[in-house]
Amino acid sequence: FIFPFIALCIVFIHIFFLHLQGSSNPLGYDTALKIPFYPSLLCLDIKGFNNVLVIFLAQSLFGILPLAHPDNAIVVDRYVTPLHIVPEWYFLPFYAMLKTIPNKTAGLLVMLASLQLLFL
Repeated sequence: FIFPFIALCIVFIHIFFLHLQGSSNPLGYDTALKIPFYPSLLCLDIKGFNNVLVIFLAQSLFGILPLAHPDNAIVVDRYVTPLHIVPEWYFLPFYAMLKTIPNKTAGLLVMLASLQLLFL
């Protein structure tokens, strides 16, 4: 959870400390003999960002199956809830009403009637 924020902080520290005027010439050499700092390193930063973006997009768009949870590959049965899906405790009464009444419309009406009782 916190790793993206750490990476963002490192990027800001990099930009703040390395992309300052004069930071490319810490020893004081003649600047006429040096390559200008801003264009070359900005291009390298953009190239590095694009490389990371391409790798991230390739993984998230084309290589998602190795990262997927194996329970999501189970063949679906519409009438049976998978074991790894557990409703929250506050939904349990309504979940029980919907599962015990085979007719969907009747189950929905019973659930709405129970909600109506709560507000009386």
